[in-house]
Amino acid sequence: MSISTSVLSDLLQSLTYLRPQLYFKASLTALSHAMEDQVLATNLDEPLIIASFQRERFYRQEAHRYKRLSRRSNQIYVLSAPETEFAHSSDDYEKVAFEPDDALSQEWHLIVIADNYATCLVCRESLGSINRNRQLPENTPSLDMDTARRFEGIWTSERSVSLKAAELLLARIQTYRPDLTKKINQVRQRFDIGKTKKKSKAKTLSEYACNIDTDPFVQRLVTYLQASQYKLHKAYRSITAQARKERLINSITIAIRRSLDPQAVLEIAAQELGQHLDADRCLIYRAQATDNQAIIEHEFINSGVISVQGQTWELDKNPLFKEITQNNEGVCISDTLTDQRIQNSASLSIIVKKLTIHAWLIEPVFSQGRLIGVIELHYCNSPSTALQPGDIDLVKAIANQISAALIQAEAFANLEELNEQLEALDRTRRNLIAITGHELRTPLSTIQVCLESLASEPDMPADLRQVMLNTALSDSERMRQLVQDFLTLSNLESGRIEWHPESLTLQECVELALSRVRIHSSREEIPEIKTHIADTLPLIKADGDWLVEVIAKLIDNACKFTPAQGKITIKANRNGNQMVEVTVADTGRGIETNRLEVVFDRFYQEEGALRRTAGGTGLGLAICRQIVKGWNGKIWAESDGKDQGSKFHFTIPISPGT
Repeated sequence: MSISTSVLSDLLQSLTYLRPQLYFKASLTALSHAMEDQVLATNLDEPLIIASFQRERFYRQEAHRYKRLSRRSNQIYVLSAPETEFAHSSDDYEKVAFEPDDALSQEWHLIVIADNYATCLVCRESLGSINRNRQLPENTPSLDMDTARRFEGIWTSERSVSLKAAELLLARIQTYRPDLTKKINQVRQRFDIGKTKKKSKAKTLSEYACNIDTDPFVQRLVTYLQASQYKLHKAYRSITAQARKERLINSITIAIRRSLDPQAVLEIAAQELGQHLDADRCLIYRAQATDNQAIIEHEFINSGVISVQGQTWELDKNPLFKEITQNNEGVCISDTLTDQRIQNSASLSIIVKKLTIHAWLIEPVFSQGRLIGVIELHYCNSPSTALQPGDIDLVKAIANQISAALIQAEAFANLEELNEQLEALDRTRRNLIAITGHELRTPLSTIQVCLESLASEPDMPADLRQVMLNTALSDSERMRQLVQDFLTLSNLESGRIEWHPESLTLQECVELALSRVRIHSSREEIPEIKTHIADTLPLIKADGDWLVEVIAKLIDNACKFTPAQGKITIKANRNGNQMVEVTVADTGRGIETNRLEVVFDRFYQEEGALRRTAGGTGLGLAICRQIVKGWNGKIWAESDGKDQGSKFHFTIPISPGT
């Protein structure tokens, strides 16, 4: 029995939003060991572990690790294509031997699923890597072969992806070992493997939150990164030993440093690369794997060579472009007169003849596994002057430099916006420290004093004892409200709120909000509050609880900044055909014109975090803004300035049909 379907292909077809990345074999080894160490170092309750090793010789290097893992769980499945002794068995863990021509022989899998933890690694070796290793001599050292191996696939801790990958592999295991059906069904039922995506996602959000110690995982990856860094330094020393390569890399690096304009960087790269590698034509253009056309943006040409700059190339009719997108590898043609790909393609033959190309190199430029551009070198004279193997490696290095230049340029293009965001985050951090320190320390101190007095003074008069208890309860309620506001704003900003819109009368919501304010107000006397809401106002469409929350917070905010002899007015009227506009106006302190926008920022306090007189945390208006955004409304403030009162407006959708 042999199965030709790929687990990775089935996974990508089921979860279309996934995008595979490119991995080297050493990276996969480090990730696999890190995932295994995570299981060994944490108290996961009987996790499901599925590992596929392609060949038995790869499994033998890791057998001792899976023997240790078997002490943690009886749900461990190891798959491999047998070469000598590997066969179906159920000793320390379940072994599953698949046919050598099964699609699994080209894939690498590791899946870990526990009640509160999930991660998976699903990869497939690239065709270019497989073909290159087949062409290596039999006596080639295995280390060199491993270095040349490249994989594409998915590594994620998203539970829904891990469950889908487990579903595909368990089905494959059950096909090879029907005797494990009962055991497999048990683990499917335990982790809801094979259930609908919607249900699985809902459980992920509500039931799988946990605190996993990531130190073993991080330590393993740090060790790998240190080893990779050492290898990288060795590679750079080897490159810098060659003077021509060193000059080229330096010249392009300097161009990147001098200019953040990607067009300028690519133009310099095309000129330098073409000159240093003695090419007759060097082209650099932007292209993605799904593009049908590309415009030649940057070009270097020698004298007497036809220019193609500004022309549009038909990529969908170019078999060489399709080859690099499929294999994620460059294409090098040493002699176009004898290459079968050229001879079998009418479109390529026309290009070669028109541009007199005798040797041709096409190298893709990737960014995080995604094709973003292409480098082409054309040699129009004798093929003997074409690229040598060392020069091909250099072009690959330059492609990496160009990729870094493009990423760097795009990053700096958004530098001003990022700096503004960082400044806002820093202000938020400072305000958070100041406000939480003040708002928590003050009531905690009061509560502590009251409780200590009650504990140390058993003969305290009953009326004084009641005062102490009331004070402690009041301050504990203040702390509870602070924590509640933090959690509410966090849930709103992260999208974890479920909205339940319904048709409502605005008058009823206003009355509920007023009742809440009067019950919870800490002031003995609040300003006069009047409402002006017409009986003819249409029904609104909103989540009633959250609408009451917005109105209550706006009224409470008005009460804080309005003296007892002042007045608060609540009005509502239609704002166009689709919205009702609600206004909460007061005759209080007012707001400066330049502060009308920032009052809705988190932790904003007009008087400062530690010297205000009105109380609160500065989260109320930020919460209101997030709630109003939830039903696609708008909220804004108006004021004529200090001591001129203020008005807060927000809009609510009108219920359809009213």
